[in-house]
Amino acid sequence: MSEKKTFEIARETLKQLTARKLAPTPVNYKAIYNEIAGIPSVEHFPAQELRSIAVSLQAKTPGQQRQKGLLESAIDRMNWDGVCSAFVAYAGFSGGAEAAGSAVTYATNMPSSMDPGLPMGPEFLSQMGRLIEYAQPALGTDDERFSEQGRQLVKALKEPAFNMVEVKQLLVSYSHRLSFAAEDQSEIKKGLLKLLQLVFENIGELSMDDHWLKGQMDSLKAASTFPLTLRRLDDVGSLLKDVISKQKDAKQKTLEAQDEMRQMLAAFIDRLSQISQSTGSFHEKLEDSARQIENAKSLAEIAPVLKEVVGATRNIARDTMSARDELQTMRTQATSTQLQIAKLHQELDRVSAQARHDPLTGALNRKGLEEALEREMSTFRRKEMPLSVALLDIDNFKSLNDSLGHVIGDSALSHLAQVARECMRPQDTLARYGGEEFVILLPDTVMDMGIEAMTRLQRELTKRFFMAGTEKVLITFSAGVAQVAETEPGMDAIRRADQAMYLAKRSGKNRVIGS
Repeated sequence: MSEKKTFEIARETLKQLTARKLAPTPVNYKAIYNEIAGIPSVEHFPAQELRSIAVSLQAKTPGQQRQKGLLESAIDRMNWDGVCSAFVAYAGFSGGAEAAGSAVTYATNMPSSMDPGLPMGPEFLSQMGRLIEYAQPALGTDDERFSEQGRQLVKALKEPAFNMVEVKQLLVSYSHRLSFAAEDQSEIKKGLLKLLQLVFENIGELSMDDHWLKGQMDSLKAASTFPLTLRRLDDVGSLLKDVISKQKDAKQKTLEAQDEMRQMLAAFIDRLSQISQSTGSFHEKLEDSARQIENAKSLAEIAPVLKEVVGATRNIARDTMSARDELQTMRTQATSTQLQIAKLHQELDRVSAQARHDPLTGALNRKGLEEALEREMSTFRRKEMPLSVALLDIDNFKSLNDSLGHVIGDSALSHLAQVARECMRPQDTLARYGGEEFVILLPDTVMDMGIEAMTRLQRELTKRFFMAGTEKVLITFSAGVAQVAETEPGMDAIRRADQAMYLAKRSGKNRVIGS
């Protein structure tokens, strides 16, 4: 039997109130609603405490936002199952430490009047134990005492018949140590990232003449910027492997060219020496022949001399032609090698330029966006021309990924980027800002014109369906547009556009809102 929808449960609740002749008070309504929905009625449900936890939870990612919304909904419905599931799922999106800290705080302040025998009490604590167990590896193993406390707490939470007082004491002690451990791990990560950034920056400064090597360093600096993602690291890693391979080829070709150049110079010097010797011998032969001609008393004596002169002339002409042909061959070979090296250098420059582009969509990545934004901001301040930024986010992208797969999701991102490029002006700039988020820089554009441009792009997407195999999929997006203020940093304008985009999402999606 399929699960009843909320409005169906509410309608049935009102019918039962009438049928049972009960007053429509909140208490009676809640009791019958929970009965129909199959929600356990918990007398001492700590709704206020749970709402405090929900307010304190961060919601930086779409996954965290979704789980936070599910948690708030479960609290409103006093649904223990929903509360537990939302806590556990939230931990998966938060890296463990923050979620574990929030959950531990809740367990520490759990009302003492809660009945441990309630069906959801032990199950909730058991899930708490699993949450702490999953989060423990992210907190390091340097502090053996802290690790032992975690193991004891997990064991106590998983006991069928647990001692609430003992568990609460363990939670208090563990949560205290947890705050320090989480802070240490956060500082360690930030410190390592700073060290990596310094190393990459130093190598880049030492390699200003090697454009492709500097591009690699820029890629690594962008990849090591917080927050890190495995996908971004994998993409940059693949790109760097390609650049490193081409660098090896270029180095090998350069060494071969240098060796060929040395051989050519040695052969050239040898040929010059041979030519010099031949020319010297030829001159001596001519002088000797001249003396013989002077001393000759008849034509019969002159004929053999002339024959020797003609033979010597032919020999030196033949040697000269041979040397010319050999040197010409060397020159052709050197030119060919030089062209190959130049081609490799161009390829390295091209691959290095890709370090500023997203390999999936071809749009600029975050590093490329920062550089483009810096250029546009310089023009904006120098020429006093308006500049707007748009941030758009594909609607229901997670559902698209879940239903059709990540490969289709990647193709949908590429489709949006392609349509956007075809609708943009040559001076506009497209960049991939996040997972399914894109930023478009719109120079010489006021906010109203930027909103119109994004609306045109939305209309174009409705005309050009994305094909998932043989299935037509309509892709829509929500967007925010902000015009850069006179003294405002460019990234602040992008943040305003981001806030407007969220308003567009909350207003029904497939909308454009200005900020």
